[in-house]
Amino acid sequence: MVVLVTGANGQLGQSLQFIAAEYPQIDFRFYNSQELDITQKKGIETIFNTIKPEFCINAAAYTAVDKAESEPEKAYEINVTGAGNLAEVCKEIGAKLIHISTDFIFDGNQKTPYTEDDRTNPKSVYGQTKLDGEKAIQSIFERYFIIRTSWVYSQFGNNFMKSMLRLSKERETLSIVNDQIGTPTNAVDLAHVLMKIISNTVQNPERKTYGIYNFSNEGQCSWFDFAKKIFQINNIKIDLKPIPSSDYPTPAERPKYSVLDKNKIKRVFGVEVKNWEESLKIIE
Repeated sequence: MVVLVTGANGQLGQSLQFIAAEYPQIDFRFYNSQELDITQKKGIETIFNTIKPEFCINAAAYTAVDKAESEPEKAYEINVTGAGNLAEVCKEIGAKLIHISTDFIFDGNQKTPYTEDDRTNPKSVYGQTKLDGEKAIQSIFERYFIIRTSWVYSQFGNNFMKSMLRLSKERETLSIVNDQIGTPTNAVDLAHVLMKIISNTVQNPERKTYGIYNFSNEGQCSWFDFAKKIFQINNIKIDLKPIPSSDYPTPAERPKYSVLDKNKIKRVFGVEVKNWEESLKIIE
């Protein structure tokens, strides 16, 4: 079974490569943005018609949240046009699409975890383009899984955890926002969940499980709590100061609360979700 992965150089792409050997029944084909530009439909068709994947995992995205505010066209081209191109080519060759979305599609005004059916209301260009990408896929065909996730980190790529570890070597004091609440997601945990979705879909072809799903690790914390735990696990002594978002203005507005409800993915696919602190310890 061939599974094509876009965005091979990103966090999720590298996490999928990290676990690939655990799934010998799958012939993974990894493509970075130079090898497969999802904004170019003809290039996608050439590759897909050659290797004929049964599944495509779209881990390619424009994820520079603040930069998107000044580059909306580029964010749209990758997150919306690119997602639509993949959906169209998957439809043409009969492949299934697994697309990664984000908690930024919500405005963060809730006080309880967001379900897949809650109202979307993005507050940033990035969030809007990711939501528009979801809609583009849904308008093209129904053989898709859209996985909304949040606060992704790993031992790969650029992320909050790696930034904190780097900054701890450069500074004695760090001020971290403590009034944005969400849930960290270990990208390797996310990668394993995608494999579970693929396995379940292949083994139970008659089950209609396509649609939108939330996945992050369990629990919730602020960015301050997350940083504190990172330093604690790594035995790093640093003066950590909690600050409100108003003290750290950014071009893009972040959701104040973006905890995701995982009940649907647990129920449909039997996914067991680790607590974020437990998963953080695994990659110390």
